[in-house]
Amino acid sequence: MLDRLFTHCMIRPADIPPSSDTMRVVGTFNPGAAAFGDGVVLLVRVVEQPVETRSGFVSSPRIDPDQGVVTDWLNEDDYHTQDPRQLTHKRTGESRLRFLSYLKVVHSADGKTPDNFTGPVIAPQGPNETYGIEDPRITQIDSTYYITYVAVSPHGIATGLLSTTDFATFRRHGLIFCPENKDVVLFPQKVMGDYVALHRPSGSVRFQPPETWLARSPDLIHWGTHTQLLGADQDSSADRSGGGTPPIRTREGWLMIYHRSEKINKQDVAGIYSGYAMMLDLDNPAKILGRSTEPVITPTEPFEKEGFLGGVVFPTGIVERDDDVLIYYGAADECVGVTAFSRDALIGSLTVGV
Repeated sequence: MLDRLFTHCMIRPADIPPSSDTMRVVGTFNPGAAAFGDGVVLLVRVVEQPVETRSGFVSSPRIDPDQGVVTDWLNEDDYHTQDPRQLTHKRTGESRLRFLSYLKVVHSADGKTPDNFTGPVIAPQGPNETYGIEDPRITQIDSTYYITYVAVSPHGIATGLLSTTDFATFRRHGLIFCPENKDVVLFPQKVMGDYVALHRPSGSVRFQPPETWLARSPDLIHWGTHTQLLGADQDSSADRSGGGTPPIRTREGWLMIYHRSEKINKQDVAGIYSGYAMMLDLDNPAKILGRSTEPVITPTEPFEKEGFLGGVVFPTGIVERDDDVLIYYGAADECVGVTAFSRDALIGSLTVGV
């Protein structure tokens, strides 16, 4: 595993006040990140749960178009409750989330320490975001920042698109990948005349573990030419893998950090999540030039190993600083972590042809 230049727990749930006195913040993690002005801007996923508890019931908050945030109280005996993230109905198999997520803008002059927590909030809206919005990725294309995010509703897990030039106001472009699809990251420029995205289809029938695909678009809205990029046949030990940080252009190719999880046994709730590096061809990003054979970042720090869902490092943002890269990630589904690597060391760690 590569040596980290530093590691810092940047944002914790206690840093951000809840949206109301009926809710509590239980997670601040999986941030989108981008260079902005003289510093770094983060779009942090904030997770809230109701303060109230009721004996024999489990809470599941959602957005109601007329009432705002409401909480449904579900009979505990009707649901599997082992997973702290979701509830699964014992008879129907239908799922509900145990929390509600939204996004918050946080600026950092040095890329390591938040300046303050007064930035705007992007709240869930409409029938496709009833259970919240999650896991943003930020890609700058020309002078506009495009943000992909996960939209969760009774219809399933889909991917939406936002854009901004100032991180003060945002334009919504609607869904760009229908359920079930997530972990969508955009390339920072057109490749051979098309916009390019990585995405992860996740069907309800598990023929094989969820895997990473590549798609092309003329306008960032309509996507097609879907091609498998990294699947179970190339990553047989992974329980799942998917896009992590948006790719950055280097002389050698498109460099990106992706995530994968491994379960020690089938009873594990989520397994261990780690970050791996991959290099894609500049002109044909469907061609993998090299990959990590071991994690470049895996849970080792206390705040990565213990938390809301311990043993999780989930990379979602990357920012270049001189000869280094800053990697922003969710730690234990609870905190925002930031670490750094030498760009050359990261590239040198890849095994060609793997």
